[in-house]
Amino acid sequence: MTDVEKVKFPAPRCRNPLVFPDGSRDPATVFLTEVIDHPNIEVGDWSYYNNRTLPQDYAAELAPYLFPGAPEYLRIGRFCQIAEGVQFITATANHPMSGLSTYPFAVFDPDRLGGYRNSLPRGEDTVVGHDCWLGRDAMLMPGAELGNGVIVASRAVVTGKVPDYAIVAGNPAKVVRMRFDAKDVATLLEIAWWNWSAKKIAENLSLIEAGDVAALHRQSKV
Repeated sequence: MTDVEKVKFPAPRCRNPLVFPDGSRDPATVFLTEVIDHPNIEVGDWSYYNNRTLPQDYAAELAPYLFPGAPEYLRIGRFCQIAEGVQFITATANHPMSGLSTYPFAVFDPDRLGGYRNSLPRGEDTVVGHDCWLGRDAMLMPGAELGNGVIVASRAVVTGKVPDYAIVAGNPAKVVRMRFDAKDVATLLEIAWWNWSAKKIAENLSLIEAGDVAALHRQSKV
């Protein structure tokens, strides 16, 4: 038995990684890499999503306005935890504002729809760093960018950039507090454990779970 198996570290290419004591798998918990095939969405290994409604189209559930070939992308890092109801409102959800009306007349005209999409400005990508936790019904607006280790409270509406290891809440979301001081944040970013091999993560899982930054830093040098 390998070290990874000893700590029951899930394989990254498993659709339903949560196993109950009776051996059955939770259908509501999915690794996003296994349920999303969308040219404008990039997801890192081990990032999971939990949704009891069992969506037919996970990409559309999470990013309902991001069509294939859109000018912007949704990029999600490794080891992210995304709760039910989270949505990414990407830039192409916007309506034209240069005319007298914001009504998107062209989207209802098949002959004009293609040209309308091509005329949309290049929106900012929506970025979620590694090891971020997005609470239920949180919403990320166009161009939102989460650093690594960010926690987004339930029903928060996030715009702009959120610093590494911040906890944000509210509408618009504001930093409630930092999870670690500046020195520890810098050390955690240097360690970047999410980029380690599965074997090394499994071997050091007790340190990651314990929250001892200095000990993990020492082990990272081994």
